[in-house]
Amino acid sequence: MHVENSGAHDDGRRASFVTMIADDPQRLRRRSISLGVSPDDADDVAQTVLLRAWRSIEHLNAPERGQMCSWLDTIARNAATDLARQQSRRRAVPLDHDVADESSVSGDVEMRVILDGALQAIHALPEALREPLLMSVADELSAAEIAERLGITPAAARQRIARARKALAACRDAGMSASPRMT
Repeated sequence: MHVENSGAHDDGRRASFVTMIADDPQRLRRRSISLGVSPDDADDVAQTVLLRAWRSIEHLNAPERGQMCSWLDTIARNAATDLARQQSRRRAVPLDHDVADESSVSGDVEMRVILDGALQAIHALPEALREPLLMSVADELSAAEIAERLGITPAAARQRIARARKALAACRDAGMSASPRMT
């Protein structure tokens, strides 16, 4: 099958896309990790996101950077979900007969419980607070950059990040057992 002039009618979308990725090539990897993908699988998810985005660039409503970031984040969430589903279908591998030291296992379990609680608390945040927090922490964006991407003021971005951190601190103080309460 021959595709004629596949990039001719994309209104500069592909060029904008290439520029954005070239400006921060690790962004999608960091975003994948922030979505719960293991660092070992994050590169694969980032590549999947890039491939899906490239193939469907014509579905992007507007080539502006903020719109493109939101669109890529949606694709990344879907790719992370697909990976989680795929991994849940894999057959379990039998355990080795060599069992780790009991104290090492209990420490690992305790750390995993803490991390799971933190992840649940982050996912329990409203989208309006979770996204600016993840952009700040995982993507290392400034309040001005976050504001630009979300179409809000830098002061609103800082306020949302502060509210998200306050809610997470309340969860931490409660032992990560309760959902964050919004004030």
